[in-house]
Amino acid sequence: MRHQTVLFRGKLLPVIVWVLGVLVLWEAVSWLLLDVIKTPLAQSKLPYVHKVAATLWEYGDTLLKEGGVTFSNAAIGFLLGGFTGALLAILMSLSKWLEQLAFPYAVASQMIPILGLAPIIYGIVRDEQISRILISGYITFFPVALNMLRGLRSVTSSSLELMYAYAAKPWAVYWKLRFPASIPGLFSGLKIAAPLAVTGAILVELMGARRGIGVIMLRNLYYGPSHTYMFWSTVIAGAVMGIASYLLMSLLERLVAPWQPEFRPKGGGQ
Repeated sequence: MRHQTVLFRGKLLPVIVWVLGVLVLWEAVSWLLLDVIKTPLAQSKLPYVHKVAATLWEYGDTLLKEGGVTFSNAAIGFLLGGFTGALLAILMSLSKWLEQLAFPYAVASQMIPILGLAPIIYGIVRDEQISRILISGYITFFPVALNMLRGLRSVTSSSLELMYAYAAKPWAVYWKLRFPASIPGLFSGLKIAAPLAVTGAILVELMGARRGIGVIMLRNLYYGPSHTYMFWSTVIAGAVMGIASYLLMSLLERLVAPWQPEFRPKGGGQ
């Protein structure tokens, strides 16, 4: 109980105070712009927080349903991209020649702006679901491959020499030494890629999809000031999905790799 209280005061309480402070400041500035200064189109620039919250509550079912479409496609692309990135990292760690061949192309692929690539993929595929999956996977594979490769290469020479001294086979070296060492790097890449995969799926939906949170976002953006609060609600819904995907990866990391220093009890606890 004491540990939970310390955890709340040390981590959660500052975050709660900071978020509440931002919301109060936002509401005050909105009131100043809308009701005091009466700035033109101020509602579109900085709407009232309480009205955005009311819109979220009123249209929660719609946002949840359309957000589910976006999130599910982003999740499929994320899983495919994560698998591809992890496989590429393993292959590059096995072969220096393959790393020299594949890594420059992997880096070059990330130089293409996603804002320009999304309409190209959508124009070629002509399928909104496949396009969302491809873009989400494209965004995911590189950070996963880079961070996992770094983890696979992080094994110390003394540990490798010990494994070789026991005549360990190459697969045993990977399974018992390199792969456990790569898990923190793997999850670092996954936590980076998860919110980006959601963003990529939303971006494809802005190209002309029929379902998804990006469709509602674009529709209400076109309607202008009369639909400002609905537009902001879709923005917040997209942000929540990105945050949720990051937290999900963090939780999974805690379950899979609990030995990491940041997950150990503080203050001498066992």
